Amino acid sequence: MTAAGEESSVSSGFVRSYVITGGRGLPDADELSLVTLVTIAPDRQPPPNPSPEIRAIWELCSGGYLSVAEVAGHLGLPVGVARLLLQDLNQQGHLLRRKAPPPAQLVDRKILEEVLHGLQVRFG
Repeated sequence: MTAAGEESSVSSGFVRSYVITGGRGLPDADELSLVTLVTIAPDRQPPPNPSPEIRAIWELCSGGYLSVAEVAGHLGLPVGVARLLLQDLNQQGHLLRRKAPPPAQLVDRKILEEVLHGLQVRFG
């Protein structure tokens, strides 16, 4: 806490995030969750004069699907900032999104035992 007339120091990460987002509020996680998979739509051209962050997202996501969390991690950005930039690209029609695949379901133990038994008989 600072005394009257004093300014508190602001981390460079905060300033960078503020500059990148232009002070806009961060989007809800509902639309782009951590596990939402994103990629750049085929045959799209980058927006004119993209920021370094948009350019980095473009290069990163042009190679295939990545999760929102992976994009943020690769770029060293807070997840909220990455979400905002991805949302901008989505609204401009540059982004394809899909939900993460559902978690694997457990297989019945009896089936696994039969498979193992069959492998032992064949290769035993």
